[in-house]
Amino acid sequence: MVAEIISVGTELLLGNTVNTNAAYLAEQCARLGICVYYQSVVGDNEERLTETIRLALSRSDVVFLGGGLGPTEDDLTKETAAKLFSHELVEDEHTKRRIAAYFERIGKEATENNWKQALVPEQAIILDNENGSAPGLIMEEGKKTLILLPGPPMEMIPMFESSVFPYLSDRVGEVILSKVLKICGIGESSVEQELRDLIHETDNPTIATYAKTGEVTVRVTARAKTESEAKRLIKPYVRQMKCRFGKNIYSTDENAQLEDVVVGLMRQQNLTLTTVESCTGGLLAGRLVNVPGVSDIFKQGYVTYSNKAKRKLVGVKKDTLAANGAVSEKTAREMAKGALLRTGSDMAVSITGIAGPEGGTQEKPVGLVYIACSLKGKVTVRKCQFFGSRKKIRECSVSAALVLMRDCILENFEL
Repeated sequence: MVAEIISVGTELLLGNTVNTNAAYLAEQCARLGICVYYQSVVGDNEERLTETIRLALSRSDVVFLGGGLGPTEDDLTKETAAKLFSHELVEDEHTKRRIAAYFERIGKEATENNWKQALVPEQAIILDNENGSAPGLIMEEGKKTLILLPGPPMEMIPMFESSVFPYLSDRVGEVILSKVLKICGIGESSVEQELRDLIHETDNPTIATYAKTGEVTVRVTARAKTESEAKRLIKPYVRQMKCRFGKNIYSTDENAQLEDVVVGLMRQQNLTLTTVESCTGGLLAGRLVNVPGVSDIFKQGYVTYSNKAKRKLVGVKKDTLAANGAVSEKTAREMAKGALLRTGSDMAVSITGIAGPEGGTQEKPVGLVYIACSLKGKVTVRKCQFFGSRKKIRECSVSAALVLMRDCILENFEL
């Protein structure tokens, strides 16, 4: 089965809105074993939208249309699709009741144009929207299918998971099962190189790598008649990957984040934590406090952006800063040790670096970052060199700090 994704909205063409929906839909199609060969973005213009849909239907079995289902005059997706399939729009009482209930739930009164959303193409399958007023729609014409989804991700994603995924699974007629391995401490190119023989060896299951800042996800996806058969196909490849990557695999839970695992390890060992950050300005603490239960382990977070703050708050020596600079192994080491001394935590992590775009020198270029972790009387310091924008350097620094924290815990405890 071949699918195509059309994202509708002038705001996408202007760059005012980042098109995350297309990435999500493409990923879900991969999970289902559906091929996506084309994606496109079209503005709120009936003529161009009609042309785009017609072209997509000529080469794909399923066409996703995201956005343009709202109540305003420039929301044209439903009307355009109905004309293309020669389906009349009719008022649907079920949808009208759901729209009324939605506005009652949020404590607002529906305006006259909101009732436009209760008009649906005849014969369409209606997808209830649990998080908004616009229903989704599935329109079938012969062997071709249009799937219309609301634009806001908080509406589109739950609708896809509850209604569209099961619909497509039935049409595919096979079980598609995936297993993920989340890897840290190794770059995507190295992971791909290590897996190259397995990737070329099999097309069922398929093996794909996806890079994220500071980590790599490997997805093993099998297609079979039954779930047990799909698991049987996946199992030997996952076993080989666990042998190859060992402790660099931090999770096999698709929803787990690196910070979740680090906090889980610290809670398991009853460790308490203090962070002390310079160039990251609290980003590490921010990622950690996203994790439920982190209050059990997180004592305090310092932001020591200036040299004065480093001296005053965590006791970095004036002579150290004068001789080595704020961005140095010795400063990072003293930041971590000083944080432990002042808070009595079991573990402290420090980050100091040059995020740029200014401030770099030949000896200390932009992107140079030192990260230190103090645990059980031992301080481990890593020197990192990151590239990219200021934002990316800071995000890479936080990811590297989480990797260092995990490594230090694994080195010091039998897990």
